[in-house]
Amino acid sequence: MTKLSSLFAVFAMLSILAIGGGTPILPEMQYWTVERFHWLTDRQFRDIYGLGQVAPGPNMLMVLVIGYKLRGLAGALVVGIAFFLPDCFITLFAGRLWDRFRYSPWHAAIQQGMAPIVIGLMLAGTYAIARLSIHNALALGLAVVTCGILLWRHVNPGLLVLLGGLIYALAPVHHLIPLN
Repeated sequence: MTKLSSLFAVFAMLSILAIGGGTPILPEMQYWTVERFHWLTDRQFRDIYGLGQVAPGPNMLMVLVIGYKLRGLAGALVVGIAFFLPDCFITLFAGRLWDRFRYSPWHAAIQQGMAPIVIGLMLAGTYAIARLSIHNALALGLAVVTCGILLWRHVNPGLLVLLGGLIYALAPVHHLIPLN
């Protein structure tokens, strides 16, 4: 199997698993791209994810960067088609079906049943990124403070990311205590 066909297979599968957005599939994406195929390092995956968070537009456009890094424009195109096209068809079909049965008792039951699943998947994605990103006490402190601020007040997360990055960049390296 060529790398382009492997990219297509992996990202088409991830597309179908993306219930509730991109965050729930981050652990699986990290597994396939870093651990299984060794296409990226942990650091490269984390950096691409971070770029996706601060760049304008949907954060899951990060998959295009992965494809581009691995096979240039052809990789970005293959990954883009594989990741976004299956979801388009599933969403179109499910949306029409969802509207058709909107008055059915199953409609509310399915909606209520999906909420905890999506929340659990999002927490798994958050954990996967935290595991890759938090390697010292300063990073842990910044993560805790950022989470606290976001729970306490409505603040633009992009501003907190920029501020945290600035603090981390200005911190003396010899003061960073590893969390081993």
